[in-house]
Amino acid sequence: MAELLKIKISIANRVYPLTIPPSQEEGLRKAAKKIETMIKEFEQNYSVRDKQDVLAMCALQFASQVEQKILDKEYTNEHVEEKLTIINQILSSHLNS
Repeated sequence: MAELLKIKISIANRVYPLTIPPSQEEGLRKAAKKIETMIKEFEQNYSVRDKQDVLAMCALQFASQVEQKILDKEYTNEHVEEKLTIINQILSSHLNS
């Protein structure tokens, strides 16, 4: 079993100690950095000073991005499936001729 890594992630001026598999470290650090960047943008662009409000806005932003990617993937999968069905029909008709 792989060793667990103890790291500290800082978000909104708070430090969160985590114990994680080493394979997750890069992703967590990048996510924390994105959150910090987003916090600064919200504070500058919307003059929001309450950290809880800013964090709620960040959570909504990230959740909406995830949901949009899921919706986009579903649409793409349906579109690809339709095209594959058409190609399959064309191939079947040529093979049966």
